[in-house]
This record gives sequence, C-alpha cells and structure tokens, in this order.
Amino acid sequence: MAGLLQNVTLLGMESPWLSSLRKAGKDTFLQNGVPTAKVEAWKYTKPRELNADDYVIKQHFSACPKSAEIPFDCYRICFENGWFCPDESELPQGVEVIPLIEAAMFQPQTHKYFCGLVDLAKYPFAALNQAYLQEGVYIHIEKNVELKKPLVIINHTNSEQENLLFNLHNIIVLETGAEATLVEYYIYDGDLKSRYFTNVVNEIYLSPNSRFYHNKVQDEAFKADHIALNLVSAKKDSLYKSFCLQKGANIGRNETFVKLKEEGATAEVNATYIMNGWATLDTTTDIEHLSPYTYSHQLIKGVVGGNAKGVFQGKIHIAKDAIKTEGNQLHKALLLSDDAEVDVKPELEIFADDVKCSHGAASGELDENQLFYMRSRGIGLEEAKQILIDAYLDEVTTKIDNEKISSWIKLIAKENRK
Repeated sequence: MAGLLQNVTLLGMESPWLSSLRKAGKDTFLQNGVPTAKVEAWKYTKPRELNADDYVIKQHFSACPKSAEIPFDCYRICFENGWFCPDESELPQGVEVIPLIEAAMFQPQTHKYFCGLVDLAKYPFAALNQAYLQEGVYIHIEKNVELKKPLVIINHTNSEQENLLFNLHNIIVLETGAEATLVEYYIYDGDLKSRYFTNVVNEIYLSPNSRFYHNKVQDEAFKADHIALNLVSAKKDSLYKSFCLQKGANIGRNETFVKLKEEGATAEVNATYIMNGWATLDTTTDIEHLSPYTYSHQLIKGVVGGNAKGVFQGKIHIAKDAIKTEGNQLHKALLLSDDAEVDVKPELEIFADDVKCSHGAASGELDENQLFYMRSRGIGLEEAKQILIDAYLDEVTTKIDNEKISSWIKLIAKENRK
C-alpha cells in the first residue's frame, strides 16, 4: 500500500513514446501535488484527504459486472474496479471501440489524440491520470456515421474493504458529420462507506458538423472520491451537449473544459447534483469561445441537505474578434437544511464587442405554501418535499435528448441509498 504515486508495472513500458507521456504526468504531479485551498480553482473543494498513503492499485482483471443493468438498448463497455473487461456487444460498421492500451501500443495513427488536450500544469489529477496511462477506451466514429444506440461505459466498483485507486482515460473522436450518444455510469456494490478514488479524464475531438451527446451518472459510495475532467475540442458547426448527475461520493468533482474553435460550434453543458450528509459535490465549467458565431448554454441545479456543500464554478471566455457570440450560464440551488452550503463563482471574460453573455445564480428553500397546500390534501411531508424537488429538477433533466436515458436518470435521482 502506498500513496497516489506508486511503482506499478504497466503495459507498454518498453515503448519510449508511452513512457515519455507517463513520465511527463508523473513529474508534473510530483512538482505540483494535490491542490490546496490556496489554488484558486480548488478554493471551495479541498481534496487534502486524497494525500492518504493507504491506496491500493489492483493488478488483475475482473469479470464484467452483471449487477449494473441498463434499462434501454445500448452498446455496453464495461470496467470492473477500473479494469477493462470485454463485452459481447457487436458494434456497427464505422464505429471502433478498443482498449486504450491497444490503441497506444498497436495503432500509431491514434497517437495524435493522446493527451493532446491536457494541460498538465493546470489539471493536477489529469497529470496523475497520465502517469498511469493504460486503462480506458479509444472510441472512433467515422465520417457521417450515426450511432443508432447509445454507448454506455459502466465502471463498477466493489472495493472489498480495500481503498482502491484507479485511473481511466477515454479518447472519443467523431469525424465530420458523425453523431453519437455516450453514457458514463459509475456505480458500486458493497459497503455504503466504501472508500476508493476514481480519477477520470475524457478527451473529446469533434470534427465539423458532428454531434455528440454526453451523459453521466456518478453514483459512487458515500466515502469514495470521484474526480473527472472532460476536455472538448469543437470545430465548425459541431455540437457538444452534456448532462451530469452527481449524487454519490465524499468529494465529487465533474469539470468540463470546452474550446469552441470554429464558427457555428455549440456547447450545452447541463448538470444536477443531489446530496446530503457531509459530501462536497463540485461542478466546474470553462467554455472558451475562440471564433465568431459560437454558442454556449449552461444550466446547473443542485439540491443540498445535511452538512453537505455544493460548488459551482463557471467561466465563459470570449476571445478577441469572437464577435456575434452568445454565452449563457445559470446556477440554482435548493437548500434543505440550515447547515447546507453552496459556493458559487460565475465568471465572464469578454474581449470582443457585439456579443450576448449572461450569468446568474440563485439559492433558496422549498416553498412552504406549496408544502402546506399538498399536506392539506393528505400528502405526507416527505412525499410532498420529493414532489417539489422533482418538479424543480425537471427543468434540467428534460434537456436530455434521449427520452429513455432521461427517464432512467430521473429514477436514479430519486433513489435513496440504504
């Protein structure tokens, strides 16, 4: 057992190219370490406990999880405790899904996509992720291919009393005119207080006129930690549309950085977080408008109870000469207890004229008059609260384009862990 950096045997250690990538990640993480409250980007989410020295990195393959059922037709991509496990799904022609390490070792044409969007100095946990670069998938969708069923990445954890550490790195490439839906699903079995650390990096490359719908459910154990970074490069007239539900973890952070690089590129980033107890759930976004006629829209809603803390940090950057650009951002939160906390930091950086930008933030409690009205008609207090919470979240969950995925995520949002 050791800390975050361990001397483990990784596949491809004989490759100078791969070893160089890993060394760059390791050196940067050694230099910068786990961020503290003095680092502005981590001011409200303090991952100091991730400095623990009792993490375990498993070095063996596990069977594909059978308990993670998906209630709609899809192509399954399965991981067990951070290890890729083959599945039986047959992909349509024009779609390639292979283990990341296979692409790294045997497909040199993919190398240009590896860590091409990662700023190691800016993202400390991405540097840690790169130091262990091995597990994950490479997804490539060819020109004008429309994937009829969603891809679902299931990362199932059963820590069996071990404090596991695993790093997943996924690369998704959509060629011109391609369209696909991806769901990431993080789920666990075992003790509710299982302690482990999931560290994820997604690099997403969108060619002109491609459309990518990216949905995520983070439902980790209450004492687990989950850090995820989504990096998106969007070219002309492409669309990146995402939704993230966070309801598990001790510390959960879902960070999205989108570069709208050419005219017509659009990003829609939506999220919901639901928490109680002592958790800290963080939604951080950074949308860069680098070209004229680019568009971004963000809606984040949180429900916070107990001693929990919700964090939203959202930045919209409008580059010089990025005229006729539109960027909107809105965060709302429901506070269910006197000790619940929400920290919000919206930012606009505008270096161009003739643009439309807005940001807003609001927080409040459940409407007592509405609660009284429902209780006067025989509805119990807890049921009445749930009805109001569901109605409050509906505005953002209905933005998921796929109706079956939307219904499934709404059900998960209502579930309570025993």
